[in-house]
Amino acid sequence: MKYDLRLSLAAILVLLLFAPVSGGETLSDAQKKEIVYAMYTDYKKDFPTVKEISPAEAMALLRANQVIFVDTRKSEEMAISMLPGAVSEEEFVQHPGQYAGLTPVAYCTISYRSGKFAEAMGKKGRTIYNLRGGLLAWVLEGGKVYDKKGESRHIHVYGKKWNYPAQGYEAVMFGLFDRWF
Repeated sequence: MKYDLRLSLAAILVLLLFAPVSGGETLSDAQKKEIVYAMYTDYKKDFPTVKEISPAEAMALLRANQVIFVDTRKSEEMAISMLPGAVSEEEFVQHPGQYAGLTPVAYCTISYRSGKFAEAMGKKGRTIYNLRGGLLAWVLEGGKVYDKKGESRHIHVYGKKWNYPAQGYEAVMFGLFDRWF
């Protein structure tokens, strides 16, 4: 009996730590946009001096080849989906001259981590724009994401709270353990 109970508890723990969680699948993209932009507006209070850019403005810069996207997420998240031509935060910081003449736009899932990155870079005298609403807003506004194979219909949403990908995209979430480490 003790063995069965321990096995059951272990199974529950594994599900809690590693299983994906569902969220906003039943909402329209318009409803998801409202939620995503409201979350971002709330987060923006933590980095009020950071300049932001809308997904539409960033897409226009992309079409004109005038942008470098800086992904501030973990490499495991980046492997799921990235913006076109994006570089990691580390790559951008190590080789800033390589991107001279381009508008740097940082992003993450909802643009909280990227907002903090842009704030830190601003304190060092480097202006980085923050993508309003992050990857979620990007796909909800019609932008595309990519993985190593090309265009992807997967988007890493970090956790249930941020599970608002555009219709036609599959949300990928890591378990609680992966988010902590």
